[in-house]
Amino acid sequence: MTDDAHRFTGMYDECRQRVWAYVVSRAGRQVADEVVSETFAIAWRRLDDVPEPALPWLLGVARNVLRDNVRAELRREAMAAELRAWTEGDVADQVTERMGVLRALAALQEDDREILVLVAWHGLTPKEAARVIGCSSAAYRVRLHRARRRLKQAMEAEPEGRVPERSRPHVRNLSEEWS
Repeated sequence: MTDDAHRFTGMYDECRQRVWAYVVSRAGRQVADEVVSETFAIAWRRLDDVPEPALPWLLGVARNVLRDNVRAELRREAMAAELRAWTEGDVADQVTERMGVLRALAALQEDDREILVLVAWHGLTPKEAARVIGCSSAAYRVRLHRARRRLKQAMEAEPEGRVPERSRPHVRNLSEEWS
């Protein structure tokens, strides 16, 4: 057995139970074996970086592995939620609705579009958007109110080929949601 293998085996025998207990206390038994395995795989790859005593370093690695697992699970859940949102309802209605909103937005003057888009698509607060436009927060709120009203009017115009307003009740509130 090489010196590295001997050192690793000693560290594993000495610390595995304590690392496992730490992981169980943080995340439960379901993930403990996997996280401990990943922790010691990292320790083997970075054996030259493992200080003496090894336990604090190993617990830090286990903590990071747990954190990464939580992040990965959150990403999976977000993707699943996004996919569910895409598959809910009739796709044709969603496309028609989106096209109607885009046509209404295109029918607005450029200033109104910019005012709406800063808040709705870029996620700025009215105060931040006012800074972008170069006006006071109060003036921006007035312009935003007027732009929303004009967007609602453009959406209610119902050009040929659009689904009637009563068939898509959540679109009526779109201009209100962009607050």
